[in-house]
Amino acid sequence: MRVTGKVGGLFPLAWSCTTLAGIATSQPLVAASSPTPFTSLLQVILGLAVVLAAIVGLAWLFRRMSGGMLGGSSRLRVVSGVLVGQREKVVIVELEGEWLVLGVTSHSVNLLTKMDRPPDAGAEVVQPGEPFARWLKAAMEKGRQKSEVVNK
Repeated sequence: MRVTGKVGGLFPLAWSCTTLAGIATSQPLVAASSPTPFTSLLQVILGLAVVLAAIVGLAWLFRRMSGGMLGGSSRLRVVSGVLVGQREKVVIVELEGEWLVLGVTSHSVNLLTKMDRPPDAGAEVVQPGEPFARWLKAAMEKGRQKSEVVNK
């Protein structure tokens, strides 16, 4: 049987080249051995270590390049805040011993007034999520009380 066409003509040429390469080197071709479970595990652990080191390095670099603008600043802190509308808040912010009363909406922040820090003001900072946490706790307790009444 005769094979015609370009593909048929290339196969014998490729086979003869590999045969000649094996004869020329006079060394048997050895198939690659499969990795052992230990080397596979070691490779995964080293890869994970490289990725984690890259994450830590990039975080350090980002913090260094941002110049401390990401927070942790002791010059500015939120003292208190209260919702006065659906999307409006009044927030008291302390900046270097002075209190700024700000009106905050979804589109802007306006300075309402400035005042000196009161001497009786403690160092206690109200966390922004604290009122929600209290509301959630009260709602869960109310739900438990209703379920206890229904079950009785």
